[in-house]
Amino acid sequence: MNKRTYTDTSRLFIYLAFTFLLTFIWFMIANPDGKTWDEMGQARQSLMALGMIFPVISHVLTRIITREGFAFGGSNSSYFGMTFSGGKWKYYVIACFIPWIYTELGNIIELALCPSRFDPKYYLSLGIEKRLLVLLPVNAIVTGIIGSFAAFGEEGGWRGYMMPKLIKIMGRKRALLLGGIIWGLWHAPLTCIGHNFGTDYPGFPYVGILLMCIFCTLLGILLTFLTEMSGSVWPAVFVHAIGNASPSILQGYINPDKAASVMIHPGWIGMVVSLVIVIIPLIRSWKKSFCPIFSVSDSE
Repeated sequence: MNKRTYTDTSRLFIYLAFTFLLTFIWFMIANPDGKTWDEMGQARQSLMALGMIFPVISHVLTRIITREGFAFGGSNSSYFGMTFSGGKWKYYVIACFIPWIYTELGNIIELALCPSRFDPKYYLSLGIEKRLLVLLPVNAIVTGIIGSFAAFGEEGGWRGYMMPKLIKIMGRKRALLLGGIIWGLWHAPLTCIGHNFGTDYPGFPYVGILLMCIFCTLLGILLTFLTEMSGSVWPAVFVHAIGNASPSILQGYINPDKAASVMIHPGWIGMVVSLVIVIIPLIRSWKKSFCPIFSVSDSE
Protein backbone atom coordinates (compact mmCIF):
# COMPACT_ATOMS: atom_id res chain seq x y z
CA MET A 1 0.00 0.00 0.00
CA ASN A 2 1.33 3.43 -0.98
CA LYS A 3 1.74 5.88 1.86
CA ARG A 4 -0.13 9.14 1.49
CA THR A 5 1.98 12.07 0.34
CA TYR A 6 1.45 15.39 2.12
CA THR A 7 2.23 18.77 0.57
CA ASP A 8 3.14 21.88 2.55
CA THR A 9 -0.36 23.19 1.88
CA SER A 10 -2.10 20.06 3.17
CA ARG A 11 0.13 20.02 6.25
CA LEU A 12 -0.69 23.67 6.92
CA PHE A 13 -4.43 22.99 6.71
CA ILE A 14 -4.09 20.02 9.06
CA TYR A 15 -2.15 22.17 11.51
CA LEU A 16 -4.71 25.00 11.41
CA ALA A 17 -7.62 22.56 11.79
CA PHE A 18 -6.03 21.05 14.88
CA THR A 19 -5.16 24.44 16.36
CA PHE A 20 -8.54 26.10 15.93
CA LEU A 21 -10.64 23.04 16.84
CA LEU A 22 -8.68 22.10 19.94
CA THR A 23 -8.45 25.68 21.20
CA PHE A 24 -12.09 26.61 20.57
CA ILE A 25 -13.35 23.36 22.12
CA TRP A 26 -11.18 24.04 25.17
CA PHE A 27 -12.55 27.57 25.51
CA MET A 28 -16.12 26.20 25.46
CA ILE A 29 -15.25 23.61 28.11
CA ALA A 30 -13.48 26.17 30.30
CA ASN A 31 -16.24 28.78 30.00
CA PRO A 32 -19.51 26.87 29.45
CA ASP A 33 -21.79 29.70 30.60
CA GLY A 34 -20.14 32.37 28.45
CA LYS A 35 -18.99 34.71 31.21
CA THR A 36 -16.99 37.78 30.26
CA TRP A 37 -13.34 37.97 31.26
CA ASP A 38 -14.08 40.41 34.11
CA GLU A 39 -16.84 38.16 35.44
CA MET A 40 -14.51 35.19 35.73
CA GLY A 41 -12.51 34.46 38.81
CA GLN A 42 -8.77 33.99 38.64
CA ALA A 43 -9.15 30.21 38.60
CA ARG A 44 -11.28 30.24 35.44
CA GLN A 45 -9.04 32.80 33.77
CA SER A 46 -6.08 30.51 34.39
CA LEU A 47 -8.08 27.60 32.98
CA MET A 48 -8.88 29.61 29.86
CA ALA A 49 -5.21 30.54 29.51
CA LEU A 50 -4.31 26.86 29.14
CA GLY A 51 -5.78 27.13 25.65
CA MET A 52 -2.61 28.95 24.66
CA ILE A 53 -0.68 25.65 24.55
CA PHE A 54 -2.67 24.16 21.65
CA PRO A 55 -0.72 25.78 18.78
CA VAL A 56 2.48 23.96 19.79
CA ILE A 57 0.56 20.75 20.54
CA SER A 58 -0.95 20.97 17.05
CA HIS A 59 2.55 21.50 15.62
CA VAL A 60 3.72 18.24 17.18
CA LEU A 61 0.56 16.35 16.20
CA THR A 62 0.80 17.51 12.58
CA ARG A 63 4.42 16.40 12.28
CA ILE A 64 3.57 13.00 13.73
CA ILE A 65 0.49 12.41 11.60
CA THR A 66 2.09 13.56 8.35
CA ARG A 67 5.41 11.82 9.12
CA GLU A 68 7.29 15.07 8.63
CA GLY A 69 10.04 14.42 11.13
CA PHE A 70 11.07 16.56 14.04
CA ALA A 71 14.41 18.28 13.48
CA PHE A 72 15.37 20.95 16.02
CA GLY A 73 17.52 22.74 13.44
CA GLY A 74 18.49 22.73 9.79
CA SER A 75 16.13 21.93 6.93
CA ASN A 76 12.42 21.74 7.81
CA SER A 77 13.27 22.71 11.37
CA SER A 78 10.76 22.98 14.18
CA TYR A 79 12.78 26.00 15.38
CA PHE A 80 12.65 24.58 18.92
CA GLY A 81 16.43 24.46 19.33
CA MET A 82 18.77 27.23 20.46
CA THR A 83 22.06 28.39 19.00
CA PHE A 84 24.10 31.47 19.87
CA SER A 85 26.86 31.13 17.27
CA GLY A 86 27.30 33.43 14.27
CA GLY A 87 25.99 36.45 16.13
CA LYS A 88 22.60 34.88 16.81
CA TRP A 89 22.97 35.60 20.52
CA LYS A 90 22.12 39.24 19.86
CA TYR A 91 18.54 38.37 18.92
CA TYR A 92 18.01 36.87 22.36
CA VAL A 93 19.26 40.13 23.87
CA ILE A 94 17.01 42.16 21.56
CA ALA A 95 14.09 39.96 22.57
CA CYS A 96 14.61 40.79 26.23
CA PHE A 97 14.55 44.56 25.80
CA ILE A 98 12.42 45.31 22.75
CA PRO A 99 9.07 44.70 24.55
CA TRP A 100 10.03 47.39 27.05
CA ILE A 101 10.89 49.76 24.20
CA TYR A 102 7.63 49.39 22.27
CA THR A 103 5.50 49.24 25.43
CA GLU A 104 7.00 52.41 26.91
CA LEU A 105 6.85 54.17 23.53
CA GLY A 106 3.20 53.14 23.27
CA ASN A 107 2.53 54.63 26.70
CA ILE A 108 4.12 57.92 25.64
CA ILE A 109 1.87 58.01 22.56
CA GLU A 110 -1.18 57.19 24.69
CA LEU A 111 -0.42 60.10 27.02
CA ALA A 112 0.11 62.38 24.04
CA LEU A 113 -3.33 61.41 22.73
CA CYS A 114 -5.03 61.61 26.12
CA PRO A 115 -3.07 63.81 28.56
CA SER A 116 -5.98 63.57 31.01
CA ARG A 117 -4.96 59.96 31.72
CA PHE A 118 -1.74 61.08 33.37
CA ASP A 119 -2.13 60.49 37.09
CA PRO A 120 1.01 61.19 39.15
CA LYS A 121 -0.33 59.09 42.04
CA TYR A 122 -1.84 56.18 40.13
CA TYR A 123 0.97 53.83 41.15
CA LEU A 124 -0.37 54.01 44.71
CA SER A 125 -3.57 52.25 43.64
CA LEU A 126 -1.41 49.45 42.21
CA GLY A 127 0.28 48.91 45.55
CA ILE A 128 3.68 49.92 44.19
CA GLU A 129 6.17 52.22 45.87
CA LYS A 130 7.45 55.04 43.69
CA ARG A 131 11.07 54.01 44.13
CA LEU A 132 10.22 50.52 42.87
CA LEU A 133 8.63 51.69 39.59
CA VAL A 134 12.00 51.59 37.85
CA LEU A 135 12.23 47.88 38.65
CA LEU A 136 8.99 46.98 36.86
CA PRO A 137 10.67 46.40 33.46
CA VAL A 138 13.36 44.27 35.11
CA ASN A 139 10.70 42.24 36.90
CA ALA A 140 8.78 41.76 33.64
CA ILE A 141 11.91 40.59 31.81
CA VAL A 142 12.87 38.10 34.53
CA THR A 143 9.37 36.72 35.13
CA GLY A 144 8.64 36.68 31.41
CA ILE A 145 11.68 34.54 30.63
CA ILE A 146 11.14 32.22 33.59
CA GLY A 147 7.42 31.87 33.02
CA SER A 148 7.48 31.61 29.22
CA PHE A 149 5.59 28.29 29.10
CA ALA A 150 2.33 29.79 27.81
CA ALA A 151 4.15 31.94 25.24
CA PHE A 152 6.00 28.86 23.95
CA GLY A 153 2.59 27.23 23.57
CA GLU A 154 1.73 29.89 20.99
CA GLU A 155 5.06 30.69 19.37
CA GLY A 156 6.07 27.04 19.06
CA GLY A 157 3.09 26.73 16.74
CA TRP A 158 2.72 30.07 14.97
CA ARG A 159 6.39 30.85 14.43
CA GLY A 160 7.62 27.26 14.61
CA TYR A 161 5.20 25.80 12.05
CA MET A 162 2.58 28.10 10.52
CA MET A 163 4.84 30.92 9.35
CA PRO A 164 7.54 28.72 7.75
CA LYS A 165 4.82 26.88 5.83
CA LEU A 166 3.07 30.08 4.74
CA ILE A 167 6.34 31.62 3.58
CA LYS A 168 7.18 28.54 1.50
CA ILE A 169 3.71 28.50 -0.04
CA MET A 170 3.12 32.18 -0.86
CA GLY A 171 6.24 34.20 -0.09
CA ARG A 172 7.11 36.28 2.93
CA LYS A 173 5.12 39.43 2.20
CA ARG A 174 1.76 37.69 1.81
CA ALA A 175 2.58 35.20 4.56
CA LEU A 176 3.19 37.96 7.10
CA LEU A 177 -0.21 39.49 6.30
CA LEU A 178 -2.19 36.25 6.23
CA GLY A 179 -0.37 34.85 9.26
CA GLY A 180 -1.28 37.91 11.31
CA ILE A 181 -4.93 37.65 10.31
CA ILE A 182 -5.05 33.95 11.21
CA TRP A 183 -3.42 34.63 14.56
CA GLY A 184 -5.86 37.48 15.25
CA LEU A 185 -8.91 35.36 14.36
CA TRP A 186 -7.66 32.59 16.63
CA HIS A 187 -8.00 35.10 19.50
CA ALA A 188 -11.66 35.79 18.57
CA PRO A 189 -13.25 33.77 21.42
CA LEU A 190 -11.19 35.72 23.95
CA THR A 191 -11.90 39.03 22.23
CA CYS A 192 -15.63 38.22 22.31
CA ILE A 193 -15.58 37.86 26.10
CA GLY A 194 -13.66 41.10 26.58
CA HIS A 195 -10.17 39.83 27.30
CA ASN A 196 -8.37 42.18 24.91
CA PHE A 197 -10.43 45.38 24.76
CA GLY A 198 -13.29 44.93 27.20
CA THR A 199 -16.91 44.80 26.04
CA ASP A 200 -18.08 48.43 26.11
CA TYR A 201 -16.62 49.83 22.89
CA PRO A 202 -18.52 50.73 19.67
CA GLY A 203 -18.87 47.79 17.29
CA PHE A 204 -18.22 45.12 19.93
CA PRO A 205 -17.00 42.46 19.28
CA TYR A 206 -16.34 42.80 15.53
CA VAL A 207 -14.24 45.94 15.81
CA GLY A 208 -12.21 44.22 18.52
CA ILE A 209 -11.57 41.20 16.30
CA LEU A 210 -10.43 43.51 13.48
CA LEU A 211 -8.14 45.43 15.84
CA MET A 212 -6.68 42.16 17.12
CA CYS A 213 -5.90 41.08 13.55
CA ILE A 214 -4.06 44.36 12.94
CA PHE A 215 -2.12 44.07 16.19
CA CYS A 216 -1.22 40.41 15.55
CA THR A 217 -0.03 41.23 12.04
CA LEU A 218 2.35 43.93 13.30
CA LEU A 219 3.60 41.91 16.26
CA GLY A 220 3.85 38.84 14.02
CA ILE A 221 6.29 40.68 11.73
CA LEU A 222 8.57 41.33 14.70
CA LEU A 223 8.30 37.77 16.02
CA THR A 224 8.87 36.17 12.61
CA PHE A 225 11.90 38.41 12.06
CA LEU A 226 13.44 37.25 15.35
CA THR A 227 12.66 33.61 14.61
CA GLU A 228 14.21 33.64 11.14
CA MET A 229 17.28 35.63 12.13
CA SER A 230 18.00 33.50 15.21
CA GLY A 231 16.86 30.16 13.77
CA SER A 232 14.80 29.60 16.92
CA VAL A 233 11.34 30.36 18.31
CA TRP A 234 12.80 31.28 21.71
CA PRO A 235 13.49 34.97 21.03
CA ALA A 236 9.86 35.25 19.87
CA VAL A 237 8.77 33.38 23.01
CA PHE A 238 10.67 35.84 25.20
CA VAL A 239 9.16 38.88 23.43
CA HIS A 240 5.67 37.41 23.76
CA ALA A 241 6.07 36.49 27.43
CA ILE A 242 7.80 39.73 28.47
CA GLY A 243 5.23 41.79 26.55
CA ASN A 244 2.42 40.00 28.40
CA ALA A 245 4.13 40.92 31.68
CA SER A 246 3.82 44.67 30.83
CA PRO A 247 7.42 45.91 31.10
CA SER A 248 6.75 49.58 31.80
CA ILE A 249 7.52 52.37 34.22
CA LEU A 250 4.94 54.76 32.81
CA GLN A 251 2.08 52.35 33.51
CA GLY A 252 2.34 53.56 37.09
CA TYR A 253 1.23 57.00 35.92
CA ILE A 254 -1.54 56.10 33.44
CA ASN A 255 -5.02 55.82 34.91
CA PRO A 256 -7.13 53.74 32.49
CA ASP A 257 -10.32 54.69 34.33
CA LYS A 258 -10.07 58.28 33.17
CA ALA A 259 -12.07 59.13 30.06
CA ALA A 260 -10.28 58.89 26.73
CA SER A 261 -10.45 61.73 24.20
CA VAL A 262 -10.44 59.32 21.23
CA MET A 263 -13.05 56.71 20.30
CA ILE A 264 -10.63 53.81 19.89
CA HIS A 265 -8.72 52.75 23.00
CA PRO A 266 -5.69 55.10 23.17
CA GLY A 267 -3.51 52.37 24.64
CA TRP A 268 -4.14 50.22 21.59
CA ILE A 269 -3.37 53.12 19.24
CA GLY A 270 -0.15 53.81 21.10
CA MET A 271 0.92 50.16 20.93
CA VAL A 272 0.22 49.89 17.19
CA VAL A 273 2.10 53.09 16.37
CA SER A 274 5.04 52.06 18.56
CA LEU A 275 5.21 48.64 16.89
CA VAL A 276 5.31 50.28 13.46
CA ILE A 277 8.17 52.53 14.61
CA VAL A 278 10.10 49.55 16.00
CA ILE A 279 9.44 47.31 12.99
CA ILE A 280 10.65 49.71 10.29
CA PRO A 281 14.40 49.47 11.06
CA LEU A 282 14.09 45.71 11.59
CA ILE A 283 12.51 45.27 8.17
CA ARG A 284 15.39 47.19 6.61
CA SER A 285 17.82 44.81 8.30
CA TRP A 286 15.67 41.84 7.30
CA LYS A 287 15.55 43.01 3.69
CA LYS A 288 19.35 43.09 3.54
CA SER A 289 19.54 39.51 4.81
CA PHE A 290 16.61 38.19 2.74
CA CYS A 291 16.43 40.38 -0.34
CA PRO A 292 13.12 39.00 -1.72
CA ILE A 293 11.13 40.01 1.39
CA PHE A 294 8.84 42.20 -0.69
CA SER A 295 8.51 39.80 -3.61
CA VAL A 296 5.63 37.39 -4.17
CA SER A 297 7.65 34.26 -4.80
CA ASP A 298 10.29 34.44 -2.10
CA SER A 299 10.65 31.07 -0.39
CA GLU A 300 13.95 30.87 1.37
